[in-house]
Amino acid sequence: MAERPARSGKPRGNLPPLELYVPEPRYRPGDEVDYSHLAIPDAGKQPRPDEACKPDETWPLCGDMIRVLDGEHRAVGPWDPKLDPETLRRMLRVMALTRAFDDRMYRAQRQGKTSFYMKCTGEEATSVASAFALADDDMVFPSYRQQGILIARGYPLIEMINQIYSNRADKLKGRQLPIMYSARDFGFFSISGNLSTQLPQAAGWAMASASKGDTRIAAGWVGEGASAEGDFHSALTFAAVYNAPVIFNLVNNQYAISSFSGFAGAERATFAARAIGYGIAGLRVDGNDPLAVFAAVQWAANRARSNMGPTLIEHFTYRAEGHSTSDDPSAYRSAHEREEWPLGDPVMRLKRHLIALGEWSKETHEEMDRDVAEEVKAVAKEAEKNGILGHGLHHPFHTMFEDVFEDLPWHLEEQAEQAVRERRIKWPDWDGQ
Repeated sequence: MAERPARSGKPRGNLPPLELYVPEPRYRPGDEVDYSHLAIPDAGKQPRPDEACKPDETWPLCGDMIRVLDGEHRAVGPWDPKLDPETLRRMLRVMALTRAFDDRMYRAQRQGKTSFYMKCTGEEATSVASAFALADDDMVFPSYRQQGILIARGYPLIEMINQIYSNRADKLKGRQLPIMYSARDFGFFSISGNLSTQLPQAAGWAMASASKGDTRIAAGWVGEGASAEGDFHSALTFAAVYNAPVIFNLVNNQYAISSFSGFAGAERATFAARAIGYGIAGLRVDGNDPLAVFAAVQWAANRARSNMGPTLIEHFTYRAEGHSTSDDPSAYRSAHEREEWPLGDPVMRLKRHLIALGEWSKETHEEMDRDVAEEVKAVAKEAEKNGILGHGLHHPFHTMFEDVFEDLPWHLEEQAEQAVRERRIKWPDWDGQ
């Protein structure tokens, strides 16, 4: 048997040595920002395929960008959903309410009332407009930046704040991190910090709905960073193989915590282009254009309901603030990025569209902003009566043993009683809570 050549590690012949490529962001803290490398197409120029089309008819849109609102704030082109002014006003108010809620909860965290919070500033359209496009009983599998879905579906703000404070009125009994809501009656699946796990569950729920002959579809959300994880690809494989009635919303907000989108593959192709590899429908949409987001999600929902299978939607947007209250974005990105972002702000864009229609005004908008801020303030004060971080108003100690077994096993009952006794010995004044 011939001997294998020795491995010297030296270049062979005239071949150059191999080089490892490491993605580098275009801007660092302190740099000037130039977004001229982004291809932002004119609004209204993108064709709208029939909802029952073959998947490959959508693939040119994976490299394009669906846009409806033009520079004059008009809705143009075949993707214009032609929403009536009242619906547009309701959508605007929900986005403004979501932003006011974020601002109040951010301040609450800074005041020590809760340990953690995550804002969705600049991304409100990806959740609110999507919620408007879905049926209220469709099942959603959100990430931790889709609080706008719950607000759009009318979930009580006080229940959201109780959960954030993990107080005695928290329906999740303090078992979830703040902002990781769960609301079964509102079709809102429990949020998981391991984001990409939501998508296989969305695909599985959609498959179950189809197997039962139901009419409800599923929609999941994931960030572009989490799309580099295996769960994302498993979900697309199952959805493609079983033609699941599911929408995969990939929110490309340019950053996965402090890692820019290049580490998830953005330099090679759009994220929507991943639909091509799986043979499913794909769309890429201006995530800061509420009308475009509504139109794309509605298109995908109608397609899923007609047994035409899954759709992957890339929402091209920008995370205007930090990843969370634990993050300082000035440590890894230029402060000029937000102000120079070419797709603007979703709340302002919808506001200007309504003004252009003659259905809104600057004064009306200012009044709305005051109203939603006061609404959130009043609800927050009411929730604070149920307790805030460190004030001892939480669920009884025994509840940590509940809700796993229908009937608590004897050995866990003994452990619960023992734990209560030990706490009373250590803290004689403890009231059993």
